[in-house]
Amino acid sequence: MLKLDSPLQLSPPFKAKVWGRHDLSPLYADFWTTRRGKTVHTQRSKAKSAESEPIGEVWLTGDDAVILNGPVAGLSLGEACRQFGPELTGNQRQPDRFPILAKFIFTSEWLSVQVHPDDEFAREHEGGSNGKCEMWYILETQGDAEFLLGLNPGATLSALRAALAKGSSRSLLQSFRPRVGESIFLPPGTVHALGPGLTLFEAEENSDVTYRLDDFGRVGLDGKPRPLHLEKGLAVTRLDAPAHRAFDAPELQEPFGRRRLVVACPFFAVELLELVKVGTFGGTRSRVEALCVATGEGRVETAAGWIAYRSGDIWLIPPATSGYRIAPEEPSSILKFYVPDLEEDFRKPLTRAGRSAVEISKVVFE
Repeated sequence: MLKLDSPLQLSPPFKAKVWGRHDLSPLYADFWTTRRGKTVHTQRSKAKSAESEPIGEVWLTGDDAVILNGPVAGLSLGEACRQFGPELTGNQRQPDRFPILAKFIFTSEWLSVQVHPDDEFAREHEGGSNGKCEMWYILETQGDAEFLLGLNPGATLSALRAALAKGSSRSLLQSFRPRVGESIFLPPGTVHALGPGLTLFEAEENSDVTYRLDDFGRVGLDGKPRPLHLEKGLAVTRLDAPAHRAFDAPELQEPFGRRRLVVACPFFAVELLELVKVGTFGGTRSRVEALCVATGEGRVETAAGWIAYRSGDIWLIPPATSGYRIAPEEPSSILKFYVPDLEEDFRKPLTRAGRSAVEISKVVFE
């Protein structure tokens, strides 16, 4: 009988987008040189789309991501979830589906102005799909990077509808200059748009339901205008949605370095592990966890051996995973994400660290 008790590495699909980029470095260079002088060609050089297609997204935990090691090597993540259910995903509401869709996003121009529905609306209007609550973590900015988040105070639906008809909706949204390490939380109903020059990590409910409100008359990679979803989008828009942004992740000292508690809500939690020494970890019986390398290189070590890691790599930690080690060969930043117990995973550790209820409320959302 197959036993899922060790870290599983994924090879995620790269998605072409009209607003994407050709150069995905430093996360995904076509090759890299190890500290021991060995040249390694990365999965980016093997998996990328045709050179003429800019890459906008890497679906780290998409259904089509392929498992590279262990007893389920060769299966897609979607297939493995359906076959092994709770053994892989833990005690989830939908055990046959990975609970969180995580992505890297690379922008060279504006994305559309868009909004996402909540679970109730999506289940009624999108064939039973989940809604979409999401977060961003800024990894890199270039030039005059910018994003839009939430409507200006006093904006109305009629004003928004009129601006959408003119292609001038950006004038009604709050504009921000991002900084590296900034976290942004986007509950359903928040109108938003990403601008050019951004590299970021995104975690969200496992749903791709997006209502595009304004695409500025642009055509897609197929040369055709991309569809808009005006009525559904306006129906779910929250005029009073606050701009949850610019909060710093509280940090906790750990034997391996530092652990930053970035953001948590009922659908996902994100931590940042900053390793300067070897760290020893283990699985969590009730849930699957994932580790995504933002910077650095090193080894993931188990009783069966070790596999090298570098930026862009993604690993799953099934619930029954026994002890494993992360051994950085250079300082490494690793994003860890999972479906949390808000009290045990965030509130109690932060309270013990002396954080006030107000400080905790800036990173923990019900």
